[in-house]
Amino acid sequence: MGEEKQFSIDGLNVYYGKAQVLYNLSLKVNPGERVAILGRNGMGKTTLLKSVFGIGGVRRQGNILYGDKECQSLSSYQVARQGIAYVPQGWLLFQSLTVEEHLVVAYRKSNLPGEWTPEKVFETFPEIERRRKISGTKLSGGEQQILTIGRALVTNSGLLLMDEPSEGVSAMVLDRIAAICEALVSQGKSILLVEQNLELALRIADRVYILVNGAIVHSSPSGEFRLDKEKQRMYLGI
Repeated sequence: MGEEKQFSIDGLNVYYGKAQVLYNLSLKVNPGERVAILGRNGMGKTTLLKSVFGIGGVRRQGNILYGDKECQSLSSYQVARQGIAYVPQGWLLFQSLTVEEHLVVAYRKSNLPGEWTPEKVFETFPEIERRRKISGTKLSGGEQQILTIGRALVTNSGLLLMDEPSEGVSAMVLDRIAAICEALVSQGKSILLVEQNLELALRIADRVYILVNGAIVHSSPSGEFRLDKEKQRMYLGI
């Protein structure tokens, strides 16, 4: 199953230039746990995930810890090497790479049960297998989202950060994504999810954090939050 690690953020403040976006933020994801970050648009959810990798022009103060390794001082590729994978919003694919090359370049062999290979991605998502030889950027929006998820899976990382994985994909693909998340957790891997689709988030996550104006204002088990319609209305406008 491999080494299981806790992921934690403690006292994180994040800035774009002089403008502060996240305020004294703390959270944790236990080994084999699925955690969702919920909130309305513009509350800092995507910035939080970018902050783990130090990308997008963010400036970080505070502690980001994966296992016993501090990540806040590492570059993005060094963070990835610690065993953290990222499904970014907006896909960030390369025009010069085919669908297959995106997966082959990202693939890291693990020799563990449940290993994701490029071929396993194609078996799971035949939508993109049929287009494996064309540029990844020529796929439809939903297919690019699938490829971006597949690219993260083949890194065989212990922690998967996912930013809006439901964007542009069908209900059938969402079912497969949820099943994949369950399988990853059964192998001791962890997921930190940002998602606007509340039903999918609550289906995947064990716990939720609510982000309002760059600060966490609520945390609870997902089943408890599912039943709390007042908090859903207050924090999410549902």
